[in-house]
Amino acid sequence: MASQEILREEPSRGSFINDPRIRSLFFQTLVVILLFGSIWWIVHNVIENLQRLHIASGFGFLRSRAGFDISDTPIAYTSDSTYFRALVVGLLNTIIVAVAGIVLATIVGFTIGIGRLSHNWLIRKICTVYVEIFRNIPPLLVIFFWYSGVLAVLPPPRESIHLPFGSFLNQRGFYFPRAVWGDGSWLIGVALLLAIAMAWFVAHRARQRQRATGQQFPVFWTSVGLIIGLPVLAFLLSGMPLTFDFPKQSTFNLTGGFWVKPEFLSLLLALSFYTAAFIAEIVRAGIRGVSKGQSEAAAALGLRSGPILRLVVIPQAMRIVIPPLTSQYLNLTKNSSLAIAIGYPDLTATAGTVLNQTGQAVEGVFIMMIAYLVLSLVTSFVMNIVNARMALVER
Repeated sequence: MASQEILREEPSRGSFINDPRIRSLFFQTLVVILLFGSIWWIVHNVIENLQRLHIASGFGFLRSRAGFDISDTPIAYTSDSTYFRALVVGLLNTIIVAVAGIVLATIVGFTIGIGRLSHNWLIRKICTVYVEIFRNIPPLLVIFFWYSGVLAVLPPPRESIHLPFGSFLNQRGFYFPRAVWGDGSWLIGVALLLAIAMAWFVAHRARQRQRATGQQFPVFWTSVGLIIGLPVLAFLLSGMPLTFDFPKQSTFNLTGGFWVKPEFLSLLLALSFYTAAFIAEIVRAGIRGVSKGQSEAAAALGLRSGPILRLVVIPQAMRIVIPPLTSQYLNLTKNSSLAIAIGYPDLTATAGTVLNQTGQAVEGVFIMMIAYLVLSLVTSFVMNIVNARMALVER
């Protein structure tokens, strides 16, 4: 026994090399050295190349005059504005098309995904053909299809297509009435925010009541009444400070109203319909992932197919749908950079113009990388919160 204890205490030859902790520390240190060495080599080469080309580095150029116009400007901008404001305009255009595209792609994707599971043969096949077509075409080609194959063949402004509510559609885009808010309209915004807060409070209290007593409360219709009723009441009390500027058709163009240009329309429709094909498959897989016994149990309680899908299947399917859905939202946001192909002034197009005029290639690319990184991280953060709210809570 004593000899065994002595042998156990004596370190064996080569234990230093075979120790997993020391080996792990060695390889981690080696990776860190190689990583920082690669970064130093890249930075050193960039600095040498900039000095050789006599290009001054830094972000001071952002305060200089831009000197170029931007077609779509959600904020005030002229050619006398700075490069920084031009980049802000491009970033806002990217955010607008990304948010609008996510909303439209979600609506279309869920509709198509549910339609693929329909008992109606025609609806099921139409949804299948839609998915197979858009899913197997590059997004850039889809953008060109909407821009050159759909919007470009519309009639000229003189022969515009008349749509309901005083709207027009032609080669130059989509025109619809623009809301003009008068004095006291701020009360409507305050009432809307108050209604949203009250709806959240009602939903929170209703959940607590249901957990304590098992009694349900009509949260949906109460929330709808608050969100619609309070702003309408504020609208009436403030003297109805709302008028509409309708587009008017002239000889060669349309004047007034709100103008959505064909570049934005084609980009929005292309990204939305392309991403919706992938969302549809995610939704279909999520619904298929819910146990069939859940639907059978709900049917045994007397629920019809519509309430079963809305109240039983989809809430459980969302736990499967949300994680891959986040990836599709990120893809849509990043695919918006393809707008440069049709001249829509998003962040990539605007930053490219700034880069060409200033020669600040490193700074321009760095700004684009940081902007898209922040947009992706914000999208992931919001979706992770939603995913956490939908996840099953372990007891």
